[in-house]
Amino acid sequence: MIDLDNQTTLEVNIDLLEEIAQALSAKEVELIITDDESIQALNAAYRDKNSTTDVLSFPLDAPFTEASVFGMPLGSIVIAASFVKEKASFFGHSVQDELSLLFIHGMLHLLGFDHEVDSGEMREREAALIKQFDLPKSLIVRME
Repeated sequence: MIDLDNQTTLEVNIDLLEEIAQALSAKEVELIITDDESIQALNAAYRDKNSTTDVLSFPLDAPFTEASVFGMPLGSIVIAASFVKEKASFFGHSVQDELSLLFIHGMLHLLGFDHEVDSGEMREREAALIKQFDLPKSLIVRME
C-alpha cells in the first residue's frame, strides 16, 4: 500500500504505482511528491549534496523482529515534480510513465539495491520491471 503525500499539482495514477509496489513488496511505502526546494533541502541534509535531484529513498531502519511483528513500512520515497515533468517532456513520454520509472528506482533503493556500488543488479532489476509494466526504457538509457 502507498501512503501518498502529493504536495504539488502533479496528477498521479496511484493504481499503477500500487501495482508496481505490490510486485516488489507487501510492505507499506510512503510516497512524497514535492517541489525543488524541499528535495534540495533533503538532499543537502542526508546526502551532503546541495542540489535538486529527481528521487530520494529513505529505507526504514528497524530491527527485523520489529518490522515483521509491527508491520513497519518499507520506507519513504521522495520525488521532485519538476523532474517528472521535465524528463517526461524531454524523453517524449507521459508524466505518469516518468513517475512510474522514478518510483521503481526509489523502490529498488528501499529494497537495498544500490547502482552506485553493485555490479549491475539494480539496472537488471529495473530493466525487468520496466518491461513487465510496459514502460519506456529511458531510465535505463540515462543510467548507462
